[in-house]
Amino acid sequence: MPTFDDHTHSSAAPEAVWKLLYDPTRFTEWWVGVETVSSRVDDPTYTMYPTGYPDFPMPQTLRADPPKQQVSISCLVSDLQFVWQLGLADDGRSTEIHVHVDIPDAEAARLDAQRDIIHRSLGNLATLAADS
Repeated sequence: MPTFDDHTHSSAAPEAVWKLLYDPTRFTEWWVGVETVSSRVDDPTYTMYPTGYPDFPMPQTLRADPPKQQVSISCLVSDLQFVWQLGLADDGRSTEIHVHVDIPDAEAARLDAQRDIIHRSLGNLATLAADS
């Protein structure tokens, strides 16, 4: 199974990053390739529609673990899994953002594209949180 990790730093406090990370309705603001999202309150599943594919719903599950400052997202269509982890930076104010991605063998051809998408999304997330 192909996997990769990426990380970035945000000048924002962990709470500001968390607000963007645990709420799938905010993904359209920073996650590259996410055009629209529909979700229901208190439901761990949501539906993501990729950019350019308004008729291609992709159900996802989201599990938030606030004590660990971790959000896990699993795509129910392609079985890609993303584990986002926040940590307080050494300065005691800003945030280190880490992500681990598992790509099933059947989707291995998407590895390079996912690396690029996640890298750009990390930058977007860090900037948006800092600007909030």
